[in-house]
Amino acid sequence: MSAIILVITHLPDPASARRLATSLVENGLAACVNILAPCHSVYRWRGAVEQATEIPLLIKTQAGRYPELEAAIRTQHPYELPEIISFPVGGGLPAYLDWVGKETEGPWAVC
Repeated sequence: MSAIILVITHLPDPASARRLATSLVENGLAACVNILAPCHSVYRWRGAVEQATEIPLLIKTQAGRYPELEAAIRTQHPYELPEIISFPVGGGLPAYLDWVGKETEGPWAVC
């Protein structure tokens, strides 16, 4: 089992956040996805300062599954350039980290 990571992305609305979270878990790319409360984002895009309400997702998976996870997010994400960043999990409850690893071992087949 590879190291556990936390991946963050933001979606434009609750429905797209739920769809992506469900897909990632159903396909074994994430053990758990937390859909957080809406936040207000301020960012520069194509030379202009923009503002938007977004739904943050916290995605727990194995580092070894990151390439597949990133590809799935990019395929399903409505943004032209989605935020996808990952952080190594430096520690945690061993039983929880083992669970994340087991849930994301793959391969998964969803009908």
